[in-house]
Amino acid sequence: MTTTLRPTGPLQRGADGAMARGYDVCVNGRPVGTVELARDPDTGPPTGVLRSLRIDEADRGRGRGTVAALAAEEVLRGWGCTRIVTVVPAEAAAALRLAGALWYAESGRTLSKEVPPEPPELPGGVDSRPLTDEEFRSWRAGAVERYARTWTERGLPEDRARARSEADHREKLPHGTATRGAFLRALVVDGAAVGHVWVAERPPRPPRPVEREAYVYDVHVGEGHRGQGYGRALMLVAERLAHGAGAPELRLHVAAGNTPAAGLYASLGYRPVLHHLTKPLL
Repeated sequence: MTTTLRPTGPLQRGADGAMARGYDVCVNGRPVGTVELARDPDTGPPTGVLRSLRIDEADRGRGRGTVAALAAEEVLRGWGCTRIVTVVPAEAAAALRLAGALWYAESGRTLSKEVPPEPPELPGGVDSRPLTDEEFRSWRAGAVERYARTWTERGLPEDRARARSEADHREKLPHGTATRGAFLRALVVDGAAVGHVWVAERPPRPPRPVEREAYVYDVHVGEGHRGQGYGRALMLVAERLAHGAGAPELRLHVAAGNTPAAGLYASLGYRPVLHHLTKPLL
């Protein structure tokens, strides 16, 4: 039997080389599933995105998903992509096994924790407060640089990485510390700020049962203050902020290889809900 991809509509083209198209997965012309693909030109080297791959239940376990995934890679190569990325829910064990068999590597995880019914207590001698205007300006400059570095590490040229980071921060914090639904706090020890955390409310991504969630966009302990438990204290501040906002869930992203941060989050009860995967297209 022959498994192929059949377009379900015209190729959608966007600015700067963006592309998207849906396909039926067909066996001898009979649809048995669907694939959605995209090309993202703004993430460094031209990147293909496997947005979804679904095989009908009656046709699972016959290698259809493997062949469809390989066919999707061929389409993306034809679009000039040099790598492919996808996101797999943590509960999708079969999809994770398939990704592993096809040599996808994990680039990061989205972690989640239910916000406790009572706000956690902070360690003795530690407090938090809103950032001052001067602290916000200093924090924002550092946050923009840190986020830009994550894009240059993915292959985006430095000027584009900086521009993307600036744009993201403008979009999420249009009114600085007065932005509705955004909370920026300094962790204070003996009157001095030793770290900062940025938490924001955001609508859940479908399909999600909760009305909204809180998301930790940035947590940073200043140099000279690390290794003293302040990262843990900042995460407790994040939980307090989420609790105060009435959000039932707190999420964040941790990069693969960031073992200290992953260990901290695990010790605080965070669990993986999404696996971010990538693979070079040779």
